[in-house]
Amino acid sequence: MSEETIVNQCAPTLAGIKTGNMFSVKYSDEKEILQNIRELNHVLVKKGVRVIPLQKTSNRILIYIYRPDYLERDLLHPLAQRILKEKGYELVSSDRCICQLIRNFRNDSEFPHEVGLFLGYPPADVSGFINSPCEGVKCCGCWKSYSDPEKAEETFIKYRKCTDILQNMNKQGKTLEQLTVKS
Repeated sequence: MSEETIVNQCAPTLAGIKTGNMFSVKYSDEKEILQNIRELNHVLVKKGVRVIPLQKTSNRILIYIYRPDYLERDLLHPLAQRILKEKGYELVSSDRCICQLIRNFRNDSEFPHEVGLFLGYPPADVSGFINSPCEGVKCCGCWKSYSDPEKAEETFIKYRKCTDILQNMNKQGKTLEQLTVKS
């Protein structure tokens, strides 16, 4: 997993303007990819960012890069708590919620759409998608917005601009550690 891939997929989280991102990468050696994750954590935890595997198959791994303090804040939102409670989550801590999310990825036959809450998507939009993914959509970008399309569009633009800036800085030699804002 290259720094370039992480920047391409997670720039807004690295920059401190988004709670989390997730992406899938191919791997051929499980020990090597898990070592890569440990090394990333060694660098990024100091900046307030964590990296964890959410799901593994024989040749792909779903990676979650997030800011624990942002996630803790996001999961306190009353609608987020209601959604998680309805999905069977224990609302003890964000770490426990992540453990439940991992179990849902591994054990459920359906994709756990509540994952949007872990990525910093507005709870009203996550709820709208869970309840009716095709009806009531007001705009699409990083997610489907059902509640506040103007704010969503502004956020989509901010994320794209952030990604462009960090990609350019990475191409100019800035490391992942240098690109990651400390929270």
